[in-house]
Amino acid sequence: MGTETSLGSEATQARPAPTLEMVAALAGVSRATVSRVVNGSPSVAPELVQSVEQAVRTLNYVPNRAARTLASRRTYTVTLLVPESTSKVFADPFFATVVEGVAKYLNSTDYMLNMVTSSEANPGKTQRYLMGGNVDGVLVVSHHSGDHSWEHLSDALPMVFAGRPLVNARDSYYVEVDNEEGALAAVQHLIDSGRRSIATIAGPQDMPPGIDRLAGWRAGLTRAGLDDALVEVGDFTVASGAAAMRRLLDRGKPFDGLFAANDQMAAGAHAVLKERGVKIPEDIAVVGFDDDQFATRVSPALTTVHHPIAELGEKMARMLVELIEGRASERVCRLPTSLVVRESA
Repeated sequence: MGTETSLGSEATQARPAPTLEMVAALAGVSRATVSRVVNGSPSVAPELVQSVEQAVRTLNYVPNRAARTLASRRTYTVTLLVPESTSKVFADPFFATVVEGVAKYLNSTDYMLNMVTSSEANPGKTQRYLMGGNVDGVLVVSHHSGDHSWEHLSDALPMVFAGRPLVNARDSYYVEVDNEEGALAAVQHLIDSGRRSIATIAGPQDMPPGIDRLAGWRAGLTRAGLDDALVEVGDFTVASGAAAMRRLLDRGKPFDGLFAANDQMAAGAHAVLKERGVKIPEDIAVVGFDDDQFATRVSPALTTVHHPIAELGEKMARMLVELIEGRASERVCRLPTSLVVRESA
C-alpha cells in the first residue's frame, strides 16, 4: 500500500499542467479564441465564451500571468496616486474608503493595486515610476490645480480622476459626486430650519470639491436673498476647520448657521463653538459634508451630506479597467448625494 501511495503521488506530481491547447481541444475552438476569452476580449460570441469557461473549469486551467504580460505588454497593476503628504492620507478616512471601493472592483479582475503618495517637492520621481512600464493605468485622487506629478501622463497612460481635473477637464475621464447640489441641499436645510445668516468654511480653492461646494453654498444663499460674505477657507483638516471657525467668530458678525465643506472641518468648528460656549444647534446649527466617521464622533452628531465614497472608488476602478482593455467607457460619471439629518442642525 505504501508503494502504491508513493507511485500515485509521483504520478500526480508528474501530470502536466493544463495548457491553452488542451482547453482549446476540449472546448472545440481555436487556441486564439481561448486566448481572447482568457484575456477578457468582448469580441467572442457568448456561446463560445461559455464553452471555453466550462473547459477551463473542467481542466482547472490557470492562465500564465507572465506569458499574458509578455503577450499583452500589460503589468496587470494599477496605481492609486494621491498627491498629498503621507500623514494627511492616513489621517483622512476618505482615502481608506476610496481604496475599499477600488479594491472591491479589482478583486473581480486580474489587476492588482498599489498606492503612491506624491510630493510636489519631487514630482519627477512619481512621473518616472509611472512612465517606466510599471503600471497599466492610474487613478488620481485629491488632486490640486498646481500638481505636476500626473501632468502629461494621460498622453501615455489611461487615467481616471476622482472629480474633474481643473486642467484638461474636457479630455479627461473622471468620477465625481455632485458637490454643488449637495452643498445647495445643506444650505437649503439650514434655511428651512429658520437660519438667516449662514457662514461657510470652504475647502481649498485649488480643488474641485472646494470650488464646487463653495459655489453650492453661495447659490443657496443667493436664491434666498441672503448675505454671502461670511466665508473662511480651510484645507479639509480638523485643525483648519477650528482655525477658520475662530476667524469667523472673531469677525464679530453674528450668524446662526454654518456649512462646512467636509466633516473634518465641521468637527474642528464644532470643538471651537463648544469652547466659546456657543450651543449647537440652538445658537448655531452646523452641517458638514461626507458623512464619514467624524460626523458621529462629535456630540451633538453632525447633520451632513452623504458622499458615496466607496461607490466612487468602485466606479473609478471599473472605468480605468475599461480604458486599459480598450472597452467602451463613459467619460464622466456623476454620483448623487443625500442629506443625513442628525442633531447638529
